[in-house]
Amino acid sequence: MIRPRRSHLFMPGSNPRALEKARTVAADGIILDLEDAVAPDAKGTARDAIAQTLAAGGFGKREVIIRINALDSPWWIDDVTMAGKAKPDGILVPKISSVEDLSAVADRLSDIGADMSIKVWAMIETSRAILHAEELAAASRDSENRLAGFVFGPNDIARETRIRMMPGRAAMLPMITHCVLATRLHGLEILDGPYSNFSDTEGFIAEAEQGRDIGFDGKTLIHPSQIEACNKVFTPPDDEVAQARRIIAAFEQPENAKRGAIQLDGKMVERLHAEMAKRTIAISDAIAAMGG
Repeated sequence: MIRPRRSHLFMPGSNPRALEKARTVAADGIILDLEDAVAPDAKGTARDAIAQTLAAGGFGKREVIIRINALDSPWWIDDVTMAGKAKPDGILVPKISSVEDLSAVADRLSDIGADMSIKVWAMIETSRAILHAEELAAASRDSENRLAGFVFGPNDIARETRIRMMPGRAAMLPMITHCVLATRLHGLEILDGPYSNFSDTEGFIAEAEQGRDIGFDGKTLIHPSQIEACNKVFTPPDDEVAQARRIIAAFEQPENAKRGAIQLDGKMVERLHAEMAKRTIAISDAIAAMGG
């Protein structure tokens, strides 16, 4: 099943107002955060608050993901234990760098008998993760790992590599493309990282459009003000959807049933374009089913 993942908003688990607001924002997904947005002395309280919030429900069709603390922290086991019992749609794991990291999370979920519907998302934010992106993505072949996709983490990558965060992200493009290729090879999803300056709308839109064109399925956000623009960028335009429907209809004509390529509006259209068109329509329909 295709589901829209245009916008996923981080919400701090230590902020009761944010947890309440998470039920009403127009994002396709909510990431309830136990890591960066939560102070060390508030981790336990935030964990309990997220568990209570999920138990109360009210998120509608939004995808709900819990970001736990990194595996080198003293909190991650308790985080995974809570998440496994709270039954979010997914668990986002920071600083995943190896298949062993994925296995550690999967093993803990297995130990507590967590429902297999709970998926794991890997944050790609270390040099090692980027260099081994294909190996990490390939781990999804083992369903026990529950791997659903990657979230690219530019800020931590910049910190580790000393690459400057510049408009256009030219220095990071090879890394991004490498990760996109790894996910597509293994049928996974991939979300872009956040744009930190939430007051810079033009800069945000430019980066979101770049991410869409590079191949990201959506973008993670740090402020509700970014949701509307993000959804617009990652929503297939009406004319693109209409053209996709025309392509499908043309190939469904009896005279085209066995053809690998046809002419449509003066252009050559191949079967591969029909497959792309099917996904465009599926995403458009899924967005409509969520209420736009």
